[in-house]
Amino acid sequence: MIAEPDGPEDRLRRFATIWSRAVFPVTSTPLTRPEFEEQLLPLARRLSEALRARTFDAEAAKAVGAALVDAHCTDPDALSHSLDCVDAYLVLYCGEDGPQEDLRTRCSRLQHAMAAGYAQALRERTLAEQEAIAQAALKAQGVVAQALHASEARFRAVFEGAAIGIGIADLDGNVLQVNGALMRMFGGGEQAVRGRNVREWTHADDAPQVWRLYEELVRGDREHYHVEKAFCRPDGTVLWTNLTVSLLRDADGNPQYQLALMEDTTERRLLNLRLRYEATHDALTGLPNRTLFFERLEKVLSAGENQRFGLCYLDLDGFKTINDSLGHAAGDRLLVEVADRLQSCATAPGEMVARLGGDEFVALTTGSDTRREVDELAARIMNALVAPVRIDGRELTVRGSIGIVEGPAGERSPAEVLRSADITMYRAKSAGGNRFELADPEADARAITRHGLTTSLPAALERGEFFIEYQPLVHLGDSSVRGAEALVRWLHPQHGVLGPDRFIPLAEHTGLIVPLGRWVLEQSVRQAREWRERNGDTSPLRINVNLSPCQLNHPGLVQDTVDILERAGVEPEALCLEVTESALIGADDDLLKPLRRLAEMGIDIALDDFGTGYSNLANLRRLPVSVLKLDRSFTQSMQQFPADPVDLKIVEGIVSLAHSLDLAVTVEGVETGAQAEQLRILGCDTAQGWYYARPGPPDRLHELALVDATG
Repeated sequence: MIAEPDGPEDRLRRFATIWSRAVFPVTSTPLTRPEFEEQLLPLARRLSEALRARTFDAEAAKAVGAALVDAHCTDPDALSHSLDCVDAYLVLYCGEDGPQEDLRTRCSRLQHAMAAGYAQALRERTLAEQEAIAQAALKAQGVVAQALHASEARFRAVFEGAAIGIGIADLDGNVLQVNGALMRMFGGGEQAVRGRNVREWTHADDAPQVWRLYEELVRGDREHYHVEKAFCRPDGTVLWTNLTVSLLRDADGNPQYQLALMEDTTERRLLNLRLRYEATHDALTGLPNRTLFFERLEKVLSAGENQRFGLCYLDLDGFKTINDSLGHAAGDRLLVEVADRLQSCATAPGEMVARLGGDEFVALTTGSDTRREVDELAARIMNALVAPVRIDGRELTVRGSIGIVEGPAGERSPAEVLRSADITMYRAKSAGGNRFELADPEADARAITRHGLTTSLPAALERGEFFIEYQPLVHLGDSSVRGAEALVRWLHPQHGVLGPDRFIPLAEHTGLIVPLGRWVLEQSVRQAREWRERNGDTSPLRINVNLSPCQLNHPGLVQDTVDILERAGVEPEALCLEVTESALIGADDDLLKPLRRLAEMGIDIALDDFGTGYSNLANLRRLPVSVLKLDRSFTQSMQQFPADPVDLKIVEGIVSLAHSLDLAVTVEGVETGAQAEQLRILGCDTAQGWYYARPGPPDRLHELALVDATG
C-alpha cells in the first residue's frame, strides 16, 4: 500500500510526478524527467489554485494549456495524456475536503479551458512559423529568377523537405509544381493536384472574399493574402488549411507565378469543433447548455423590429427528494428522460430547449405571434411531464413549475429576461407548483426589492439603521401606563422607514434575526432602566420584547438574556418576552425548556396573537406563559355597537379561562373608547392600540407615565 502524502505541497508534488510520467514519453524536450517534473510543478500549482478558487477562472487553465506548448509538449498524445491525468488525479490530490461534486464539475471545466488554451497556443505557434516562411518567400521573390539556376539544388531540398504543403502555379491558375507534403494532404498521387487549375478548387464553405483576393493577386494588385480554406480530397473528405498565397515577380517586377503555402488544420479544426460542442452542450442530456442558450437569446433579443420572443423557465418540483431518496444516478436518468420529452415539445422553427443546470431547463420560441406560441409551448411541456418515468422498477411522478416571459425583442437584456423568468417560476412554485405563471413586472419589482432588502440587512445592522418605537401598555382598570411593547423599525436609505412586516421575515430566512433580536432586547432593557431611573421605583415600567421562532431555537437565548439584564442592572420582573401562538403549536419539551428557565427567573412570557392559531386550549397548562395577548381580530368586531354577542361570549370565555389559570390578559388593536370600556367590562387586564397612543419614541411614553402618576 502506498502512503498518501502528508501536506498539500506533498500532494501537489505527487500530482506533478504522475503528470510528468504520463507526458514525458511523448514530449520533445532535452530535459530529464525530474527536470521536466520541476517544469510542470508550477503548472500543477496553478491548476490546484484554480480548482479551489472562490470564482472559476478559465484563463488560468488556458495559460496552463499554452505553457504545455511552450514546454515542447506538441505531440497530439501530450494533450490527451495531460487531460486524462487532470481528470483522474487533480481532485484526488488537490481537492482537499471540498464538495466532490462541485470539484468534479470545476475540474471538467478546467480541462475544457486547458484544451482550448493548448489549441490556441499551438495555432499561434504554427501561424508564426508559417508567417516566417511567407516573409522569407516574399523577401526572396525579387531575386528568384536570377538565383533560380544557381540555387536549384538548395531550393529543391527546401521545397521537398518542408513540412507544409507548397505549390507553384502560373497566373492562369495552372498548377506547375507541388511538393510531397501537399500531395500527402490531398491523399493522392502527383496527378491529383499537378496539372489542375486553381479555380477548380472551389468549396461550398469558401468565404466570400477568398476568390476576390485571388483575382486581385493574379492581376498584380496584391502581393499576398492569407485565408482559411477548405478543399475536397479525391476520396470525398474535406481538407481544411491555413492558406497563404504570394505573388512572384520576374526581374523586371512583372507578375510571373503564384506561390501557395498550405498548413493542414483539419485535425485542429475537428478538435476545436469538439471542444466547442463540449463547451456549449450539457454532458448529461446533450441539450444546449447555459452558454449556448445565452448566445442564442442574445441574438434573438437583438433582432429587428416586429420580432418577439417567448421563454419558459422550468424547474422540477421535488427533484431534491428523488436525489436524496434514490440517489444521484436515478436523478440523472430522470433528467435525461425529461430532456428527451422537452426536446419533443420544441420542434418548430425558432424553438430551442436548453439545460441551465441541475433540474432547471428553458424553452425558447421566436416569431411574430409568441403570445400564443409560448402558452402553447408551456402547455405541451406540462402535458409531456404528466406520464410517470419508470426507473429501477419505480414509477416516478414528474411535476414542474414554469415561469413565462414574453415580449418584443430589443427592450431587455438576456440577464433581465432570465431573472424575470426565474422570479416568475418561483412564484408558480410558491403557489403550489405543477403550473405555469406569466411574468408580472410589478411582482418582479417586489421580488427584486425583497432581494435588495435581504442583501442589505447585515450592513444595515452594522450601520445602525434600525431604531425602536414603543407603544404603551395601559391598565384597563385605572388607565395607568404599565409598560410598553418594543417595536423595531428600519430607516432604509432608499425606502424610508420600514415596518417589521417588511424585513422580519427576511431576517428570519437569513438567520440575521438572532443578532437583530439580541440588539432589540439589549436596547429595550437599557431603555427600561432609563425609565426606572427617571420615574423612580414607585412606578416601574415593564418592557415587552418579541421573540421569533428562530430565536427560540437558538442555544444562546437564555444566556444572552441573563447577560443583557445583568449588564443593564434590570430585574427580570421588568421584562416580558412575547412569543406567537403559532410558534408554540406542537412545541415539544426541548423547545419549551428555555422558556421555562426564563419564566423561573421571573421573566414574564406572553402568548402573542392568541386566537389566530389552532392550539388546544388544554395545552395552556403546560406552556410557561403568564400573559395572553388577544389578537386584534377580537377587538375589530367591537367597533360597531352593539357588539356581536357571540364575539363577546368568546372573549369572556377566554378571559375567564385565562384568569382561572392565573394568566393576565392583554388586548391589541384598541382604537376607540367604546372598545376599551367593553374590554374592561369583560375583565381584560391591559390593552394597547391607537386609542391610547401610536408607537413612538421613548420620551413620549415617559411623559404619558408621568401624567398617569400625577393623576
